[in-house]
Amino acid sequence: MSADVPGRGDRHTVAVVVAVQAAASMGYFAAMAHVVVHLRDDLGLAAGLIGLVLALRNLVQYALFLPVGALADVLNPVRTGVLACALRAVGFALLGTVSSTAGLVVAAVLLGTGGALFHPAAQSLLAGVAERRRARGYAAYTITLQISAVVAPLLGLALLNVGYWLVAAASAGLWATAAFLFSLVRQVPRAPAGGGVVAGVRTALRDRVFMWFAVVSMPTMLMADQAAVVVPLGGADAGAVTVFSCVLAAVSAALQPWCAVGSRAERPAMLRAGMLFVGAGYLLLATGAGGHLAGLVAVAVLHGFGGGMLQPAVFHSIARLAPPTRYGAYLGVRAFFSGLLAFAGGTAVGRLFELGPTGTATALVALALIAFASAAAPRAFPGRGTGAESAVPRETPRGETVKVGPRD
Repeated sequence: MSADVPGRGDRHTVAVVVAVQAAASMGYFAAMAHVVVHLRDDLGLAAGLIGLVLALRNLVQYALFLPVGALADVLNPVRTGVLACALRAVGFALLGTVSSTAGLVVAAVLLGTGGALFHPAAQSLLAGVAERRRARGYAAYTITLQISAVVAPLLGLALLNVGYWLVAAASAGLWATAAFLFSLVRQVPRAPAGGGVVAGVRTALRDRVFMWFAVVSMPTMLMADQAAVVVPLGGADAGAVTVFSCVLAAVSAALQPWCAVGSRAERPAMLRAGMLFVGAGYLLLATGAGGHLAGLVAVAVLHGFGGGMLQPAVFHSIARLAPPTRYGAYLGVRAFFSGLLAFAGGTAVGRLFELGPTGTATALVALALIAFASAAAPRAFPGRGTGAESAVPRETPRGETVKVGPRD
């Protein structure tokens, strides 16, 4: 075997995962950009119930992250990814065809379960390639997501003229395509030696440096989820929501090459700056800026800057803090706590919006304050902490054993 075969294997893995991201993201954003309008206008649901259904998806997804993240380390992440995409395909198909609360709950559970499986599978494959390709691979991965987030809402808006059922059907088809693409991965990270799901979760929970990072970065999921919820709940129509989603994604995509490549994303200042931007976006919404298009675009730009910084900051920080064969477990633990906060926050935001203008302003200001509090929290994760694996040998993705110690 030639010496450059591992490099070709890494390139193939990155190419397939980026293709999976393109199909999955197109399917996700085409449907989710307009789901609130569908639930509000087509099904006539109240704001509180809409918030509860969407928050339930988050709760299921991020509660399952705790065991599923470690499970992706132990099992084949390719099979995990195929199952994830299949579940989401069924979930989106249901979302466009059911009208009862029970049916929507089933759809939310399927979407949440699929998400819990999908993200550890895809990101474990990226985290398992050589470090010099990982940064560029993740940059391509996130840029593809953001480009899809620009294009997909426009696709969804065009299909929405026929009906949301067509939007959901197209989304289901794209997720089925992503399932097939997952099966094309040839190079799969090896399972961790010594221990299964419980051992992986325990290792992450005992890593004090990582757990502090998890606490500080917890609000990122709440900030990202609620940006897509509060704008339509504030009264924006489908066209304005599409403009908001596309501008946000375009700004994030333009920022990703600068943020994701190199060591910038690993610096605590990147996470801090991202939270300041999203906090400023919610504060601007609280002033009533969402009532006119120019203000909505300004909010989208702020959230675009924030999202463009936060996504690579979280990925690269976890990849640096986690042992190579424990990435899924570390991602799962962090996402579990983030999901609990996102569920509680999403439910509260929906209820506050039902109280009228005062409740709406209270919800938006509260989101801004949470973001600012996260930005102000002290950073103490420049390298590995004193977790369970901080003083034992670890394996690199290529199998060389190195000693884990403090990192520069």
